[in-house]
Amino acid sequence: MLRRPERRSATPAWTVDAVGFWCVLGYAALALLARQPGEPALPAFFLLVAWTGLPVFGLFLYFRRREEPFPLGRLFFWAIAFRICGLAGGPFYEDDFYRYLWDGYRFATAGSPYGPAPEMFFLDPSVPPAMQSVLSGINYPELPTIYAPVTQVIFLLGYWVNPGSVSVLQAILILLDLALVVLLLRLAPARNVLLYAWCPLVVKEIAFTAHPDGAGACLLLAAVVLSRDRRWQVAAITLGLAAGAKAFGLLLAPLLLAGARLRHWLLFGATVAAVYAPFTLRGGSELTSLQVFAREWEFNAWLFGLLKTALPPIEARLALGLAFAAFWGWYHLKCFRSPARAIPRGDWIFGGLLAVSPVINPWYLLWLLPFAAVYPTIWAWTASLAVLLSYVTGLNLQDYAMQPFGQPLWARGLEFGLILCGLGCDLVRRRWTGRDTQAGAKG
Repeated sequence: MLRRPERRSATPAWTVDAVGFWCVLGYAALALLARQPGEPALPAFFLLVAWTGLPVFGLFLYFRRREEPFPLGRLFFWAIAFRICGLAGGPFYEDDFYRYLWDGYRFATAGSPYGPAPEMFFLDPSVPPAMQSVLSGINYPELPTIYAPVTQVIFLLGYWVNPGSVSVLQAILILLDLALVVLLLRLAPARNVLLYAWCPLVVKEIAFTAHPDGAGACLLLAAVVLSRDRRWQVAAITLGLAAGAKAFGLLLAPLLLAGARLRHWLLFGATVAAVYAPFTLRGGSELTSLQVFAREWEFNAWLFGLLKTALPPIEARLALGLAFAAFWGWYHLKCFRSPARAIPRGDWIFGGLLAVSPVINPWYLLWLLPFAAVYPTIWAWTASLAVLLSYVTGLNLQDYAMQPFGQPLWARGLEFGLILCGLGCDLVRRRWTGRDTQAGAKG
């Protein structure tokens, strides 16, 4: 007589709640540190990153091994609780939010955030006192804004709700981030989405620090979902808005619109043009500062940091740019030849871009991590924690012998060493199992 295979009992709800409560304690502690004068001590910050990050990886592995569905209610409940802690804590290790608030003010009062650099207003008596305090906190005030039009609309909305309030921007971006989580559930099982929804980097960079890259990533993921449903018209518009939030959104456009008709491609181009037209006709955009950024800035670079020891910076930028273009072309050609319409490997594309980039800020990974939830890899989720080592700078170390944004060699070596170890583990696992990580993706 055949016996039915034993069925594993469902995981008790208190197991998930225990991990969620453990993490919320960590985020609450981080919020308290963020509210104190000065910046949180780096050892305390990294202790809390490990406190809130490592248990999530363990919970993901537990549910994947048991092949159980993750409870959606608890996924959202704790994700919201973590982000409320960030909203209560506010920004730390960053002052970019001053620029967001100033851009919102200029957009509302002048009709455009582009044009004169903030330093032109230092002695302007027409600037309200609240905005004068914002103005005094802007970094690189000699440069016009570097943020694209769609993100500027978010800054404008924040100004309309409450001028000079970073909390309003945090709340708007938190809502968009939660919308991204909902979209991600269309593409991956809940246990995979857990990695993104409970990720310390996501909570820190969006809920605490109000970086707007999450808004662009949300629009890009919406375009992914819409293109898979063959809703080409809305997908083209959404993809155009993602490109209007940051140029990163352009990188996946050929893949997402591969099955669309010419009119949808034209609609995509028209959306990008419509986003920029009101500002370019007035003689301004973010391109002026982007050129300075691309030509001169370097921070937390990996391959560029290595290559510039052998080549002049301009030649190193050119060589790595060509290498990424070749990789981008190879991947697109590979996808076009494949009969299957898989979800694009945005983790590969954005990961490759960051690998060659002269600047790797932690919030850039907000474009990569949603795709790393669809295709979970060790290297990507190791990077989500390791890249936070970029906050080990002369400014945060209070080491006045270093440049403010200079990094100790050990910090950068540890950061990229951990990521390479994760990549090595992925290669070994793939060799042993003989398959890629696409099993986690839906459809």
